[in-house]
Amino acid sequence: MTSILTNVSAMTALASLQATNKALETTQSRISTGLRVAEAKDNAAYWSIATSMRSDNSSLSTVKDALGFGGALVDTAYTGTNAALKVVNQIKDKLLSAKTPGMDKTKIQSEIDQLQDQLKSIADSASFSGENWLSVDSTADFNPERQIVASFTRGANGNISVGMLTVDVNASKLFDKNADNDEKGLLDKQVSPSTGVAFSVVDFDITATGAASVDDMLNHINAASRALETSAATLGAAKTRIDLQDEFIGALRDAIDRGVGTLVDADMNEESTRLQALQVQQQLGIQALSIANSAVQGIMKLFQQ
Repeated sequence: MTSILTNVSAMTALASLQATNKALETTQSRISTGLRVAEAKDNAAYWSIATSMRSDNSSLSTVKDALGFGGALVDTAYTGTNAALKVVNQIKDKLLSAKTPGMDKTKIQSEIDQLQDQLKSIADSASFSGENWLSVDSTADFNPERQIVASFTRGANGNISVGMLTVDVNASKLFDKNADNDEKGLLDKQVSPSTGVAFSVVDFDITATGAASVDDMLNHINAASRALETSAATLGAAKTRIDLQDEFIGALRDAIDRGVGTLVDADMNEESTRLQALQVQQQLGIQALSIANSAVQGIMKLFQQ
């Protein structure tokens, strides 16, 4: 039956053309954005996962920055400790030369004084962004445990946990303004050997009357040197761990990017091929609709005289 009210062929052609146009719009959107899942309506599950992982990746970027800052703090303290160790060993050498008969102890003490001042300068200069782990003041609001953000984790239940790396400043400080000798650092803590005369690495005088013996000074300087070696090794190990964690965070961020890409990125080869096919379908659909509409025009000839 041919009807002027219901053109079934035109309706079918129109529906097919509309479906083609919708598919073409989707493909063009994927090509322009590079995403096959750009919104929740595209795939709610994949969109949710990708959104969460992108957020986590942003947090990992912040962790990486924090590791860089923490690494700089540790590296500054390590550099200062290593420099102080060399100066302490020089002081030890000067004391050994003072044991030689006929040596001018006054001149040796003058050299030692300069080296002691250098130790104080090293500790005061080992500061990064206002943080100094070698020269501290533990008299007020002092927390010896300095924490560095090291990791960010989202559990299966969605809860977030932040891992911290802790460095004990008390184990590495060289000077402490605290008056309590027990709280002093590795270089300004005083000892009282058998002679009963108190002295420290940065405060002794081999020329003074009643001074501690050179042997006592040597023993203390040697002990301080070993303590500095231990401190430098501890700081070096902390720096190595920070570097390893920083490298891991970088690799983890890359892995997350790849995983998110697998879920939501469009295959441009596939989409470009589909675009060409849909453009052909669109042209054919337009032609089919035109043919279906023109078929009705034949009815008008039946009413021509």
